[in-house]
Amino acid sequence: MSIILGNLHYPGNAVMTYAHLSTGTHIVIGDGKKALILINEGTATSPVLTVETVLHQKNASNQAMGTDRPGRVFASVGPRSGSAEPTDWHQLAEDRFAHEIIAGLVKLAEREKLKKLVIVAPARTLAELRRAMPDDFTKLIAAEIVKDLTKHSIPSIAQHLMAELAA
Repeated sequence: MSIILGNLHYPGNAVMTYAHLSTGTHIVIGDGKKALILINEGTATSPVLTVETVLHQKNASNQAMGTDRPGRVFASVGPRSGSAEPTDWHQLAEDRFAHEIIAGLVKLAEREKLKKLVIVAPARTLAELRRAMPDDFTKLIAAEIVKDLTKHSIPSIAQHLMAELAA
């Protein structure tokens, strides 16, 4: 059972408390281009977030990523034609990056360093992260927050997390 309230998603819990951000909790802050894997070395009520890993993805322009112009589609009857929807190469690269984030988290879990996880990401990235996540990995998720905090400083991220948890 999952409950969604505002920007917070609590897998299996009706109420999110500060305990979800306890000592040793890993926090993933990510979007399609950058991801921070942080660890809380403070307490649940006074978090001290430390950067454990930073992942970046470089995207080339669509021209460099793509090939020729979009293909043409012809109607089976009559002279009508139109162009096919062009591929969004950037979105495909962002989706692949979500899989790379999960691969890094799985390696962290295999080293037995990952006990509890809070994920903070925009809706599209969060959906792709869920899709890429192994089934047995979901038990580690304490909370999911639908928000883009990748451009924020670490102290600002801590403030946003505390504000979300207090709401």
